[in-house]
Amino acid sequence: MRQDRRAMFPATSNTAAVAVALLTAVLLAGCVASSAPGTTPAVAAPQSRAGAVFKDCRDCPEMLVIGPGRFVMGSRPEDRRRLGVHPKFDVMEAPLHEVSIGYSFAYGRYSVTFDEWDACVAAGGCNGYVPPDEGWGRGRRPVIHVNFADAQSYVSWLSARTGQRYRLPHEAEFEYAARGGTATAFHTGDDIAPSQANFGELRGRTVPVGSLPPNPFGLHEINGNVAQWMQDCHHDDYVGAPTDGSAWLTGPCETRDVRGGGWSLVKYTLRTAQRIGDPPQQRNSHLGFRVVRELPR
Repeated sequence: MRQDRRAMFPATSNTAAVAVALLTAVLLAGCVASSAPGTTPAVAAPQSRAGAVFKDCRDCPEMLVIGPGRFVMGSRPEDRRRLGVHPKFDVMEAPLHEVSIGYSFAYGRYSVTFDEWDACVAAGGCNGYVPPDEGWGRGRRPVIHVNFADAQSYVSWLSARTGQRYRLPHEAEFEYAARGGTATAFHTGDDIAPSQANFGELRGRTVPVGSLPPNPFGLHEINGNVAQWMQDCHHDDYVGAPTDGSAWLTGPCETRDVRGGGWSLVKYTLRTAQRIGDPPQQRNSHLGFRVVRELPR
């Protein structure tokens, strides 16, 4: 028996009202899909699938979903010797230990840009601080001259703006995401080339985010261009370090972990295991940050 189409569909006026309500909800949520030309389009809401890309609002950072997994954190002595790494890292990147991250999280696909920082300032956030750009330009270049408190002010504003939980990455999350499933010194293998990363003052400045190829997980300039503040307190070695991906916040916490290397730093600082502690008040032209957005567990 044919079903009456009037029973299948509401009256035209009701349909229009529903459509308008849905459209209004989407616009109010501020969820937009945007992506650089030639990249995978962002989706309007977070997905559980690893590799999904989304933005919570027009001026929000583009986020990439990272799935659960395990990896070995730290570096091998043979890699450090081969690359001429300073001996102090023999202790700082040891002992090797397995970390198991049992949750999905969203990691900034790029470093936070001047555009994104300036949107925070324009909205009355980030303590009104306008970082200098060294005359290189703002826009999609990574924000620089930001200290630990500056980065925290941005994630606080972003969390309030979106109603979501944004924060700085944990050190273990960085290394897991930066490795992208690799176990070599660099995510590119045993070496990394200027065509793959910005380091060693070869370009004399930062490059706009997305200028260089992504790592296997899809993160651009995760090593090089600008170093990145971590949530963790810095420790001189990994003795007693968490093994579940959580931040290591015990100890005097006089310095904070910084990861990733930068445009002006030597090649070996781009190793995925490289870690250093900086005073939280540090601001310079090779130091920026990324954000993590927590996902439902």
